[in-house]
Amino acid sequence: MRMKRVAAVAAAATLALGLAACGGDDADEGTGSGSKSFAAGSTMEKLNKAQKIKVGTKFDQPGFGQKGLSGKPEGFDVEVAKLIVKELGIPADKIEYVETPSKVREDAIVNGTVDLVAATYTINDKRKERIAFAGPYYEAGQNILVKKDDTTITGPDSFKDGTKKVCSVTGSTPAEEIKKSIKDVGTQLVLFDTYPKCRDALKGGQVDAVTTDNVILLGYIAEDEASFKLAGDNFTKEPYGIGVKKEDTDFRNFINDTLEKAFNDGSWKKAWDDTAGKFGAELGTAPTINRY
Repeated sequence: MRMKRVAAVAAAATLALGLAACGGDDADEGTGSGSKSFAAGSTMEKLNKAQKIKVGTKFDQPGFGQKGLSGKPEGFDVEVAKLIVKELGIPADKIEYVETPSKVREDAIVNGTVDLVAATYTINDKRKERIAFAGPYYEAGQNILVKKDDTTITGPDSFKDGTKKVCSVTGSTPAEEIKKSIKDVGTQLVLFDTYPKCRDALKGGQVDAVTTDNVILLGYIAEDEASFKLAGDNFTKEPYGIGVKKEDTDFRNFINDTLEKAFNDGSWKKAWDDTAGKFGAELGTAPTINRY
């Protein structure tokens, strides 16, 4: 009997030491709620403890971020953001979505209006001067939307004669790119704050074309196949990233790790298939994360 008691005491001591060791690791890393543990003082820990997060996205982009019947945005960007939020240990119903059109995305990050931005956000050096990017998680390509019966516009070179007007969005990469192919920017390029206004201007005959990323334009075609088509092939590469504060390297690395996990476990592909993939755009292979 004495031997049994000694063995029991030894086992209990071993268990206690094991639990103490685990507790020591958590203390070093910092603990949060939602059964997740993060480094003390990190953005991840702060968000996890708060159990809420503000995600900047678009509300008018079919397949990527568009307000649905639920009153909340739906699409590929939204689903990718949810994968990140899940890794933070925050329930999806604790996400506050903040509308972030192209021209205000950097401001929303810098000013702390949002914690991250997932909004068809092309990674480029100019934007990196103010904010940082995780990703990319998708690569789109710029294209041109025209009326279904238009045979005169076949690509960006069609604007070089100076006779046709093209619409894009203020502060967007496509607006800057198309300037290279326009004879008279002052009269040919029409800028609005959102792409649906461009789409409506095309349908109403105020402009001859709309230019932005192919996946956005395919969303408009899916909604109205009788009115629109693409004119030619993609003529740029647009890597989409998640925008965060420039100095927050730890948060950027965390998001990059989460994206790579999603590439490998099938959740990234499922997010695509359930959203933008329904419009006929190709997902392709997972892009290589740029850990700059």
